Amino acid sequence: MTLSSMVLSRDWQEVSVLECILGGLQIGVDIESHPERAWAKLSKSKVDALIVDCDLKGADSFLRQLQENSDHGSALPVVIVSGSRGQHHLGEKGAVFTFEKPISVEQAVRTLSAARTLILDGRLRYHRQVLDLPVSLTYAKKRLQARLVNLSQGGMGIQLNKPVEMRGPIKILFELPGAKHPVKADAEIAWNRPVRQRGNPLRTN
Repeated sequence: MTLSSMVLSRDWQEVSVLECILGGLQIGVDIESHPERAWAKLSKSKVDALIVDCDLKGADSFLRQLQENSDHGSALPVVIVSGSRGQHHLGEKGAVFTFEKPISVEQAVRTLSAARTLILDGRLRYHRQVLDLPVSLTYAKKRLQARLVNLSQGGMGIQLNKPVEMRGPIKILFELPGAKHPVKADAEIAWNRPVRQRGNPLRTN
């Protein structure tokens, strides 16, 4: 799974350490030294992790803008901030992780490894795998056949041939390609849409 990051800093000693560690963790890195240019890039593309040097002029307003901007609210990257030793309130800048400069390799490895794990957990939680498989639904002693159109850790999207009112618990049964045994799960309807918009998501237990 390809991950990406942006480092906003002019401290080239810090940048060289971070670039080396990020590369070892298989996280792509984009170095930027101007908050305005960094914001322009973020407005056009997403990154998984954002590392901001709070010693950089304009870093505080950049972080405030990041927190306040509604366009990025649902896809906010994991934010890591750094600052000179003794700089106060690093933890109040909306960061998930913080570290003081000068950054040691050990500290960088520990912090960035934890960030990578957090990013991957989030990716897996919200990732939906597109599928097209038959699925059997049982509710109120009735059985329906439908199509499984996507699957995630917390639910699945199904498509029915016609609208059906389903209330209460639902049992689902389907087979994944290459699996030795069928998947059985208890579920409930989370929401539904017209067929033309494809999918009646179920929340599975």
